[in-house]
Amino acid sequence: MNPLDIFLNRQRRLRSGWRLIIFCAVYYTALAAFFSTVRTFIFLSGKNPDQLLSGTPGYIVQAFVLFTTALVVGWGCGRLFEDLPLRALGWTLHRGWLRDLLIGTLLGVVSLMLAALVATVLGGYNFGVASSISNVAFLKTFFGSAFIFVIAAAAEEMLFRGYPLQTMMRALPFLAAVVPSSVLFACVHLDNPNVAWGFTFINTTLAGFWLAVAYLRTRSLWFPLGLHWAWNWAMGALLGLPVSGITSLTRAPLLHATDTGPAWLTGGAYGIEGGVACTVALIISTIFIWKTTLLKADVELKQFTDGEMPERVTIRQSQVTGDK
Repeated sequence: MNPLDIFLNRQRRLRSGWRLIIFCAVYYTALAAFFSTVRTFIFLSGKNPDQLLSGTPGYIVQAFVLFTTALVVGWGCGRLFEDLPLRALGWTLHRGWLRDLLIGTLLGVVSLMLAALVATVLGGYNFGVASSISNVAFLKTFFGSAFIFVIAAAAEEMLFRGYPLQTMMRALPFLAAVVPSSVLFACVHLDNPNVAWGFTFINTTLAGFWLAVAYLRTRSLWFPLGLHWAWNWAMGALLGLPVSGITSLTRAPLLHATDTGPAWLTGGAYGIEGGVACTVALIISTIFIWKTTLLKADVELKQFTDGEMPERVTIRQSQVTGDK
């Protein structure tokens, strides 16, 4: 056995595990530097960074920093280790991208509603119209939270279903490739308020698998983005439930939810993502996404993740010459 085989695969490229480790190391280093730069800039402008970055502005800035860092580092690793262009990450405006986004948005709402239905039928929730909330407050929650959930979901999709998932898919069967990104996705949510440790980890890992299957079926991040933001938005802005333990983004939802328990079903103060109703809905939604004929992978983007040596020129030429 050649000692270099520990590091290099049959294509004489750095193995996917090492690529993932390097991405994570560079990403967290760049992220820390980016946040320090942002805080320094705010301080030099005469404002308090802690005050300015708290609440809603903090979520927006954090999402921007996470997305930008993951995009730049993911593109750099893809170019350096696998000779891939920026569009390989899955944000290209390919044919059908808007359809993928819209289907994902609809299915994200339906999947969350299914979780709420399971919990309600089993006696976990009572819902009523939040009539005491003003129209202005409701509209701010309805539209403002949608914007925040979209950019936050885009950041997490870029980070977890971007380069980390894709580089593993180029080297491993999907069911093995999906494990690292899904587990990391779950781990970063364990610091959220009111976390329900067991179900939070299980359900968020399952959600990572759900979103990875959505990427697998389209090889584009638009479909998982639709699922992700719409699930969170329906949970908070429509049903008035905590979003991964957070309630500050949806102060005036359409409905008011009364949690009548038990916590293993509803997730308690963490919200429905911490209970078995969420588990059931995610499993059903994942099976539907895996089986449905509504989805189709973009030809070039599929080629980027089907193996270590994508034939990009051949794919682009076939599209230009009549692959309609």
